[in-house]
Amino acid sequence: MFGRALLASLLALHLVVAPWPATAAVADDKCDPGKGTLKLPAGEPWAQKRLDIKNAWRLTRGAGVTVAVVDSGVDYSHPQLRISKIIDETHTGHFDCVGHGTAVSGIIGARYLAGVPFHGVAPDARVVMVKQSNKKEGDIGKLVDAINHAVDARADVINVSVRASDHPGLRAAVQRALAADIVVVAAAGNISGPDDEDVPAYPASYDGVLSVGGAAPDGRRVDSSNAASPVGVVGPGIDLTAPWPGRSYKRGLEGTSYAAPYVAGTAALVRARFPRLNQEQVRRRIIATADGAVGGGTGAGMVNPLLAVTAVLPYEAANAPVVADPPPSALPADAIAKVPPRDETAISVATAIGGGALMIVMVAGALALLVPLGRRRRWRASRPT
Repeated sequence: MFGRALLASLLALHLVVAPWPATAAVADDKCDPGKGTLKLPAGEPWAQKRLDIKNAWRLTRGAGVTVAVVDSGVDYSHPQLRISKIIDETHTGHFDCVGHGTAVSGIIGARYLAGVPFHGVAPDARVVMVKQSNKKEGDIGKLVDAINHAVDARADVINVSVRASDHPGLRAAVQRALAADIVVVAAAGNISGPDDEDVPAYPASYDGVLSVGGAAPDGRRVDSSNAASPVGVVGPGIDLTAPWPGRSYKRGLEGTSYAAPYVAGTAALVRARFPRLNQEQVRRRIIATADGAVGGGTGAGMVNPLLAVTAVLPYEAANAPVVADPPPSALPADAIAKVPPRDETAISVATAIGGGALMIVMVAGALALLVPLGRRRRWRASRPT
């Protein structure tokens, strides 16, 4: 089990994009995402229990929805990850040298495995990795290209756990995604020091983007979550568990980078459940069904996947969304009649009646044989020879 001191270096992990132009990552950079663990404690992580994800699975697990993850690559050999496609903007290979992209992909779509306490929000969603950086800092030009390629890949949801500065190219790429009816989910950004606590993050601060802050189990904003960005909802943002390169897991993760994929996964569930909702309606539904603000920087509150796929919203009544058929469920307990208990009294009576009938038949058979014989002998006893 990792101690908190060992994990401290990961608590502020967040991909940052440098202003354009910047030097691209090169293939010979040291590739060291850090070591994960192969052992997880018993019981579900708090984020999964807090969001009640498995209850939402009774209606949808995100099948038929494509989520593009704009990030640092992915370890597709991880047993819980099923990556449908990898687009590499860095030309450094698909491998995740940071660990960030693997964790984000896992939070969104890691499949459920019996005996493993961790799972993703939408395990049946199709995950596409668009690698925009090979290290913790990236190039805004590659970020722009990555978002555009996610649009070209016909994503239904795009997760951008990246903090960048405002830029015309980035704004145009986001607008193109929204115009293509894609839900864009972005991290509100982490506070690394006093110099950036009042600086909004992009693309989270663009209109139409679902901006996500980080929250503790009680719904309050964690100190590392940037309140300068206009937060729509918050997701779990501290003491998190997620898949990690090396077919392992990392515990103790913190940041809006990891809060955003909980919301992106919820968007995948909503799009699968209500396929006729457009991206704006999906965003509004997720905000409207959140748990409620708990202090500044929490927007509408903690994302609530179950309510997001079940709530009946008044403003949707005139144009109610068509609901996708729920997945087939197991037969109810009373679908097959139970075998009645043995009636010992009836069995005893039946046995007695049957035995009596058998005796009568045997006696009748004997009489039928002996009476004619007796008549022939005139009922005299037989003599020995």
